[in-house]
Amino acid sequence: MSYDHVLLPSGAAATPDAVDAYLSTQDGKPAADVVAEIAAELDRRNAELPESDAFLAAPAADGTIGATLFVSSPIDAVGHVRGLLFELATPHGYAVYDPQLTWLIDPADHVPVAVSHGGAGEFPYLTNKLVQQWIPELSQPGPYLIVESGDQIYIQTYRNEDGRYDLEYRDGSPERHFGVRVEDPQTVADLIWSWTTGDRSRFETLDWQRLTF
Repeated sequence: MSYDHVLLPSGAAATPDAVDAYLSTQDGKPAADVVAEIAAELDRRNAELPESDAFLAAPAADGTIGATLFVSSPIDAVGHVRGLLFELATPHGYAVYDPQLTWLIDPADHVPVAVSHGGAGEFPYLTNKLVQQWIPELSQPGPYLIVESGDQIYIQTYRNEDGRYDLEYRDGSPERHFGVRVEDPQTVADLIWSWTTGDRSRFETLDWQRLTF
């Protein structure tokens, strides 16, 4: 079984339905230079590996359609391929669409931070749209999200089985590690995004407690 990703220009679509509509407009068009370049680089890196370590299920060059690129990979290579797609596509202003999760990961207005999503792996940036989508959907077996901007500088949340969230942030040392329990996913998403953009003004409204271990 393979896993698919699709690259498309940032802003070309805002929803999964809009992605499908946009993709239909690309049928029959020659490959844009940027997707041909990305596909060639993916194929080059894949060809450097032994066949047993290949991360593509089919040549990337075969997936170029107009301004879009379809990339198919083995299930066990999903994380590696997604990382490569961000590396190669983000500098060109390209979004990554995951049709299995129906996630559109668009770099518009993104903040470059290290994001760990308990159910889907690692991401190199965060947007307000993504955090608003991800927080209410957190579920077992990995119902957490971590956003890190430096050594021991992070904010993270864990969704408990009762639907409430444990929210923590750390500002560089154990003495600057605080936590609070929040019931509303909207509040959690807003606070994580505020932290990511450097705005702590809303933090004063919650009763943070210093955490010790």
